[in-house]
Amino acid sequence: MSDRPSHILSFGSVNIDITARAERIPHPGETVHAASYATGLGGKGANQAAAAARLGQGCGLRVYMAGRTGTDQFGTLARTLLTPFGVDLSALREDEAHPTGVALITVDAKAENIITVAGGANMALDLGDVEAHRPLIQSASALLLQLEIPLDITIAAAGEARRAGTLVILDPAPAPEAGLPEALWNALDIVTPNETETRLLTGIYPETEKEAAKAALKLQELGATHALVKMGARGVYYRSGSEEGFVPPYKVRAIDTVAAGDCFNGGLATALTLGKPFAEAVRYAAASGALATTRLGAAESAPEWQEVVSLVTTGSVSDHG
Repeated sequence: MSDRPSHILSFGSVNIDITARAERIPHPGETVHAASYATGLGGKGANQAAAAARLGQGCGLRVYMAGRTGTDQFGTLARTLLTPFGVDLSALREDEAHPTGVALITVDAKAENIITVAGGANMALDLGDVEAHRPLIQSASALLLQLEIPLDITIAAAGEARRAGTLVILDPAPAPEAGLPEALWNALDIVTPNETETRLLTGIYPETEKEAAKAALKLQELGATHALVKMGARGVYYRSGSEEGFVPPYKVRAIDTVAAGDCFNGGLATALTLGKPFAEAVRYAAASGALATTRLGAAESAPEWQEVVSLVTTGSVSDHG
């Protein structure tokens, strides 16, 4: 990746998260009292941009966020919260006709979560946005994509990147029941599903390393050059061309899994842009995701590069328990 310009572009969703913390997640029709709630930055696009930007600080790495917010108070808040990460917001458009996206999150005592998203301005993105950001897409080292904006826009952005030689990294979340269209498989380089998304895309739920290996091979057969199966607390399995491997889980005390996958993808894009070999970049990505689980919140849980380096080097972390 060293011959590519050193900037990353996240093209996707920007939300405000309203997160309630309760002893358990309610059943349908049930009300559960939460111990607390918080309002913060979210959206998989914003989370990945924030994670990459925080990781890239001090490395000469610039990160852009392309997408839309509303002109409402949540839009102002989203921009205010993104700014300290060092994300370049010049490609983040204000949409007067649609509200800023909102995610309603419940986190239980075991750090598991459920999320309901009202997309708002995220779902108003159109081909004009892809055209407007074409120079950024074409000159990026990596394009981070997710599935919280219209699918045809994700496909169009991926196609622009593929034609320019920009690395396309897709977090297939939320994964559609019908799977991904062939046009998207043909335009992506790396796909990074979690266990649930892996099952939806391949029919295999990766509870074991062996099952993850089968799923990763299936993802390659579908069109991904590189497949990473994120198994949560069980580790990460990857296939890169004919190379394959398993990264065991890092020793951390998880308190909140929200945005851990986004920090994983931000870490992957950062490591690859900084020239790390693929297998090593997966370890840095896994460490980024693991560290995110040791902190509360979504984007704000993103670690710094030296923290990730330390975890990769030592295999454990002491600062966060």
